[in-house]
Amino acid sequence: MLRIGGTTFFVLFAAFFSYFEAAAPLDLKLLDAQFNLIRAFSPKPILNEVVVVGLDEATTGILREPMSLWHVHLGKFLRAASGGGARVIGLDVVLPDRSFDTIMPGNDRGLLAGILIAKRSSPLVLARTVEPSGVTREIYPAFVTAAGDDALGYALLPVDYDGVIRRFDERIELHGNAVPTLAGQMARKLGKPVDAGLIDYAAGEPFGFIPLQTVIAWFDSGNTAELENAFRGKAVLLGSVLKYEDRYPAPVNLVGWDTNAPNVPGVLLHGQALRNLLNGGLVQTVTHWIPVLLSVCAGLLWLWAPTAIVAFPLLGIAVVASASISTIALAERFHLPVAHAIVIAVLAVTSRQLFAVTFNLRERRRLRRAFGGYVSPTVLQDILSGKLKPSLGGERKFACVLFSDIRGYTSRSEHASPEETIAFLNRYFQRVVPIIHAHGGTIVSFMGDGIMAVFGAPNGLPNPCAAAYDASREMLRDCQDLNLQLAKHDESPLEIGIGLHAGDGLAGHIGAASRHEYSFIGDVTNVASRLEGLTKDVGYRLVCSRAVMERIIVRGALVPLGHHDVKGHSPVEIFGYAGPSQDVTPTANPEMQRLTND
Repeated sequence: MLRIGGTTFFVLFAAFFSYFEAAAPLDLKLLDAQFNLIRAFSPKPILNEVVVVGLDEATTGILREPMSLWHVHLGKFLRAASGGGARVIGLDVVLPDRSFDTIMPGNDRGLLAGILIAKRSSPLVLARTVEPSGVTREIYPAFVTAAGDDALGYALLPVDYDGVIRRFDERIELHGNAVPTLAGQMARKLGKPVDAGLIDYAAGEPFGFIPLQTVIAWFDSGNTAELENAFRGKAVLLGSVLKYEDRYPAPVNLVGWDTNAPNVPGVLLHGQALRNLLNGGLVQTVTHWIPVLLSVCAGLLWLWAPTAIVAFPLLGIAVVASASISTIALAERFHLPVAHAIVIAVLAVTSRQLFAVTFNLRERRRLRRAFGGYVSPTVLQDILSGKLKPSLGGERKFACVLFSDIRGYTSRSEHASPEETIAFLNRYFQRVVPIIHAHGGTIVSFMGDGIMAVFGAPNGLPNPCAAAYDASREMLRDCQDLNLQLAKHDESPLEIGIGLHAGDGLAGHIGAASRHEYSFIGDVTNVASRLEGLTKDVGYRLVCSRAVMERIIVRGALVPLGHHDVKGHSPVEIFGYAGPSQDVTPTANPEMQRLTND
């Protein structure tokens, strides 16, 4: 139910998120990075170049009049460009709405002559703009008449929400109606189709420019060779390249003469749009339902629930692959927005991992509360971590098996009520179980007053025999402390016997599919149980086999007891340990160390 609910939520969220373009800012930033990447490693060459003639600081220093009185100079430029063989000429300089002949007689005539002469050999487009109020700024009618009504185009480009110019679209009127633009009209003059789309900033090299005063100097000197070399067969745009005027943010720095320019002159943006229109068209964004479908598919990743160590590297590969495919598509003039799908994929995979972690932690807490007292911590930990499979069967391991039993337990229980017996056993187990666990042992089972523990399974230990031997000696010391407390209450002392044997066995779940328990079986288990029984016969609290003795580093307290018969098994060489007092004054005389078996 949770899988269905979570998947439904993410699919609906993905569709909503993508349809309303919630990640559009991220898509635009990715688009900018892709343009710069393509431009750096695989720039697109263009056949039909656009030449920019710039109004720069040097020009304004030579042409001393106000720019609104440059009609004669503009007329010379138009005649120079057309005389040099320009295919089309664009004037990204908005002409005034009135005549200034009263100030400079003959000034208008110089521009009018330039317009009329230029249009005979080269199509001409004049820029127009709008006032801050949104009203179109008019151009002096004489200039419009000379150029023709189809020679006007708005020097405007759409601006994205972040102020960056990325698109070319003539639907820039208030009500979304198309209006002729400067770049659009220039393309139409050359018979090229004009559509809307993203400006391909990866096309062409950064722009250079020819200063206007240089063109005028060529014209005044009759240097037709320079003019033809600069303009023959090319589209020509005249506009401002001044450092602090008419500049706009763009995804790519198109300024070839200033690699650190923060913004791009407007004339270069019109020039880049015109480059696109003259060389294969603009970048087209794929149909809107494709990004929506990709986001929905990304939402389905909520169904995917591998481990985090697998999920996140594969997610990273998928993100890089998506961005790479989108970049390749952009190089082919198709914009495939993938930011929405990437965001949804990251959210889906991350939330599923967080959900899995939360669910697993809650389930582990529940299992610990429910079963923590039924199995040893090592077994429970392996079950929770998935190392210990719930299926029947086992794994062969080398381990040391410990069996312990209370001496005289039958006679003790005869004189006590069941409640007193249980309380006594719980008191005893409460003391020895932590000792076994502290040394890395696993409690396999409680058998009345007896304990079976395994050292080295399910978790391996550096030296299972040493761990079992140390745990056994600590159990005997604790038993000695317990007897002191029992004596204060006039209770009978407690004596225990411990048997240790080491070898290979099978560790795993034993029983039926409906009811089983973790155990360790094999000959090693049988021998360890028999050795615990021998403690009564040989009179030592702890009896271990040679297999254990040889793996104990400090073995001075162990006394060799020779080979002894073991029921159902060939004789086993055993060693005895009398108790904590033997640690203090070790001796090799078995008779001195023998205990009286009460």
